[in-house]
Amino acid sequence: MKNIAEQLKNHLEMLKASGVDFVPKADFSRAVKMNSTVVHQEVSNLTSEEKLSDLKPLVLKCVKCSELAAKRKNVVFGSGNPKAELVFVGEAPGQDEDLQGLPFVGKAGQLLTKIIESIGQSRESVFICNVLKCRPPGNRNPLPQEIFNCEPYLIEQIHLIKPKIICALGTFAAQTLLKTEKKISSLRGKFYEYQGSKLLCTFHPAYLLRNPEEKRKVWEDMKMIRAELASTPSGLRPNLPLERSAPTSELEMI
Repeated sequence: MKNIAEQLKNHLEMLKASGVDFVPKADFSRAVKMNSTVVHQEVSNLTSEEKLSDLKPLVLKCVKCSELAAKRKNVVFGSGNPKAELVFVGEAPGQDEDLQGLPFVGKAGQLLTKIIESIGQSRESVFICNVLKCRPPGNRNPLPQEIFNCEPYLIEQIHLIKPKIICALGTFAAQTLLKTEKKISSLRGKFYEYQGSKLLCTFHPAYLLRNPEEKRKVWEDMKMIRAELASTPSGLRPNLPLERSAPTSELEMI
């Protein structure tokens, strides 16, 4: 508890230095919102695409998490369509992502590409990012302080892209976005709300590499996403395949 209080104190001081001199309640979620406001104000006078483009260098030069900033090779901002209807959010960059500065480029990323393509989308038509933009040393779980520092960037990305659907990949991303400690197995299979978009949780591609028998559940989640995207007015939606059950050949796609 003492450590958490010290972390919150440090960030309130950071907010004050950024121009926020009043936080009505020492509440973590409210403080994150105030932190998000600071980020939003720095890119507020541009179009949405320009804002996303201008947000990137702000994130790339971030040093709020001293350990991550010192040990990272690259900041992984995210990639894809700045007007995407579908955004995938993972936990944090791994070694491959840290080296290349791009999200989901290792074996798990290759599987994610297949998952995306299985619903008629592509990496270029969606947007892919992580809760944390820097790799935690040794791929450890992100710390509460690191989430506090980085989540405002994710929130601003969501506000600028305005996706119809967000897909949280894995336990950590799902628990972080929904502010819950429930397991991914109980969170998946239904839509929630996050920052004005519908949120659906599913298993992380890295988990599927270790547990390929769970691919069918991910396919069921992807069908929900596909059906929701298809409910968009015809002039706005992408060319999606028709809804159908998944035969074995489709499961083999992912």
